[in-house]
Amino acid sequence: MAKVQLQGVRKVYDNGQVAVKDATFEVADGELMVLVGPSGCGKSTLLRMIAGLEEISGGTLTIGERVVNDVAPKDRDIAMVFQSYALYPHMTVAENLAFGLKLRGHDKATIDKRISEAAQTLGLTDMMDKLPKAMSGGQRQRVALGRALVREPAVFLLDEPLSNLDAKLRHSVRTEIAQLHRKLGTTMIYVTHDQVEAMTLGQRIVVLKDGVIQQIDTPMELYDRPANLFVAGFLGSPAMNVLRGTLQASASGVVVSDGDWKAPLGHATIDPRWLDKPIAVGVRPEHLQPADAGAEWTFEARIEGIEPVGNEIFVNLVSGQHALTMRVAPRALPAVGETLKLAVQPNALHFFDAETGERLNA
Repeated sequence: MAKVQLQGVRKVYDNGQVAVKDATFEVADGELMVLVGPSGCGKSTLLRMIAGLEEISGGTLTIGERVVNDVAPKDRDIAMVFQSYALYPHMTVAENLAFGLKLRGHDKATIDKRISEAAQTLGLTDMMDKLPKAMSGGQRQRVALGRALVREPAVFLLDEPLSNLDAKLRHSVRTEIAQLHRKLGTTMIYVTHDQVEAMTLGQRIVVLKDGVIQQIDTPMELYDRPANLFVAGFLGSPAMNVLRGTLQASASGVVVSDGDWKAPLGHATIDPRWLDKPIAVGVRPEHLQPADAGAEWTFEARIEGIEPVGNEIFVNLVSGQHALTMRVAPRALPAVGETLKLAVQPNALHFFDAETGERLNA
């Protein structure tokens, strides 16, 4: 096991495109760190630089206590699991697991011991004689994990390993990866564009946009205190609602106003310097609720759609120029096209600079 440190790591292509800009963070020994962001944000490029598959344009990359900027991939003591499984189709599971160890000159006893342990850990013992074509996607991904596992590397790198699986299998294999990490305690760096994977797997998460790190923190800290509007909108499903307008104080509390449209925020804690200035107010869908009868601070919205998903309902709404989503427990609601009075929880609001998108702290 080993910690991984990046200090000002950059990737600039020959055409001048900056794929990763000054990435600085540390993955602790034994930590599962997730790199997440939309397609093209630089997360896979960053992982490939750690693996040695992409040349580093600037900065320092350290694995353990060794700077590895110019070290060949095979000498970095890492193992990588790819999106495409990359199994040899003509080899059985046992042969796929053993292949890398044979290339490295390990003796037969060591190879047999390692592949037996990996097969038992990943539930592959009864499949050792199967070819990849006779296996499901989830089983093939477990073989790919096993091939990395038998290497006993200092660091595991996983590049969107679940993106080829259906929803049910993704959940199953995601659980297996989390259990595997808890059992092994090995340093893992996991790349995904799926924020649900990031939130459920990562001990900490690195959020990237356009090659720039936006925030690094634990899943719940990112959810509860996003550093900017991008993080606020990217993490959370459904995404955070954003009310844009001007903050105003009134006798009955604080409101955000956009022309004739107003949404009361009740006794939300604000900095007086924000008053009478353009602002973006974030409201998670679960903190936007139908108003109780006689509630003091309410505003109206038209129901555009109702999505029952079993244990909860997503309600799509429009209020003024704002498209909103509300998350509620199953309940009777007005029909689509009708209006509904809403209330926000004033102690659960997020305030952002309307121009820069950066979080404003009360």
